[in-house]
Formats: sequence, structure tokens, C-alpha cells
Amino acid sequence: WNVRIMPLKFLGPDGGYTSGAVSAVEYAVTNGAKLTSNSWGGGGFSQALYDAIEASGSADMLFVAASGNSGRDNDAIASYPSGYSLDNIISVAATDHSDALASFSNYGLTTVDLGAPGVAILSTTPGDTYSSYNGTSMATPHVTGVAVLVHSAYPGLNHLQVKDRLLRTGDPVDELVGKTVSGRRLNAYNSL
Repeated sequence: WNVRIMPLKFLGPDGGYTSGAVSAVEYAVTNGAKLTSNSWGGGGFSQALYDAIEASGSADMLFVAASGNSGRDNDAIASYPSGYSLDNIISVAATDHSDALASFSNYGLTTVDLGAPGVAILSTTPGDTYSSYNGTSMATPHVTGVAVLVHSAYPGLNHLQVKDRLLRTGDPVDELVGKTVSGRRLNAYNSL
């Protein structure tokens, strides 16, 4: 009940710029955020964004990121920002109602950390309506929410301990073994 949300927008209907992402991460760090939820991606490697995410880790902040929706191995072809090799990133794959890796979800034994529900996810939409969506961008907020719950329940944990807890306590899923770091799908109850 004590969680506060800090909305930071750098994307619009026509996209956005990496410089906006850097500014958003820096703003989150400056204002004491514990984590950021990043359901966006695209573009190549950016040293400025890498540096901003690395600095956020030094400030005890997690960077939860969608792995991408190309159905490819991120170990072979990196997808950014989830693909930066930084300890404070949690890269999220999408699973379906059967705990299978979603056909569109990116994966990676060394670059994608765990799976979370990302198929047929009900979401609010403009005009006080609801719609169902698929994507790693729908899976990422599940991980963010559980990370916030863990932070609330165990305020003494640092960001890497929260990440470790999420990865260790997920449910083992055969289809994620060999395709993600943990081989697991997020489980909120076990994390707590």
C-alpha cells in the first residue's frame, strides 16, 4: 500500500529517442526509484543508455525490460535495452496460458532471465475500455509488480537480492530450460 508510481514518458505515437530514455532513467535515479519497468525496445547499442542503466544499478535500482517480440535468440542477436550485459537488468520473455514460450517471444540462455504471462493479457485502453494484448511488453509489468511486492515485504534487500529471489523462486518450466537464464516462469507467491 505504500508503493508510489513515477510515470516517465519519452515515447509518443511516432516513437521517441534514445536520449529521452537516458533522461528518463537518470530522472528515476535522481528521484529515488527502486526500479523501472521498460516495455519498449528497438535500435542498436547505445553507450549513453548503457551508462545510464549501469549507473542506475550503482544506485540500487532494477531495470526490468521486455526481451522483444521477434521470436529469436537474443544470445545470437541482441535486443536492446534488455540485451545490455548488466547485472541490474531483468530481461523478460513471454509465456502463454500453457506455460509455453510464446511463439513471438525472444529468448536467450544467457540474456533472457525468466518468463512471465504475456499472451491474452487484459489491459486498460482509452475510453474506459479493456482490450487483450500479446507481447513481452505485457509480461514485463508482471515481473515489475512482483519485484515491487518483494521490495515491500523485504525492504532490506538490495536490487540484486530482489532479482535473485525472482529468478530462484519461479516455477520451473521445461520449455524455458535452455532458453532463459533461470528456466522458470515468475511466481509471485513463491517470491514472497
